[in-house]
Amino acid sequence: MRLPAFPAPIARLVAALPSYPASLAFAAAGNLVAWPALRDQDWSAVAGQVLCVQVEDLGLGLHFSVGGKGFQAEPAGNAAVIFRARVRDLARLALRLEDPDTLFFDRRLRIEGDTDLGLRVKNMLDAIELEAAAAAMPLGLGPMVLRLRRWAA
Repeated sequence: MRLPAFPAPIARLVAALPSYPASLAFAAAGNLVAWPALRDQDWSAVAGQVLCVQVEDLGLGLHFSVGGKGFQAEPAGNAAVIFRARVRDLARLALRLEDPDTLFFDRRLRIEGDTDLGLRVKNMLDAIELEAAAAAMPLGLGPMVLRLRRWAA
């Protein structure tokens, strides 16, 4: 089953919003949901680097850095690496329904800028098992993520 497309009226609304508040929300959500499973990774290779996830169909760029305490929102600007994809492909990637290499070779995930850094980040994230990440999620979010994955598969 394919995930539904993002509704166009909501996408237009999101595209009109400034990027920094969205980056703050992304960093806060990432710290709550994903950081417990990611904190044991060696993030020294990305220390001091600004990363960007460009959600193409929302016209939204999420700028952030990663350090020992988790994700931190960064103002829009020069990111060392930019990951570009549509929201549906990013969701499928996060739910482990698509392999990042498949998305990359199908040109549905693009890495721009410091591609070496981008590949390091991709490989670090790819090494995390969804089940292990879900087990570390607070507030009962893990079982919800696994149910969403089964529903979308």
